[in-house]
Amino acid sequence: MSEPLQSSPATAEELAEVIAEFEQYRERLVNETLETAQRAKMPKATVMAKLEPELAKIDAALQSLREQQATLGNADRS
Repeated sequence: MSEPLQSSPATAEELAEVIAEFEQYRERLVNETLETAQRAKMPKATVMAKLEPELAKIDAALQSLREQQATLGNADRS
């Protein structure tokens, strides 16, 4: 049997990179979804209502990552 992988704490640089990627993903998701909806002649409000749960998950993940980054930044200053 193989041993389980052990993860080390993320660095501030790694967290910043993941945050940036999540922000880009969120923006791309909204833009591409709205473009597709426009081509399908769907109302923006309807599309955004369907998209909102996914955006809430992304926003929650971003908030968590930013909190980790802030905690890590404060630990580095100590």
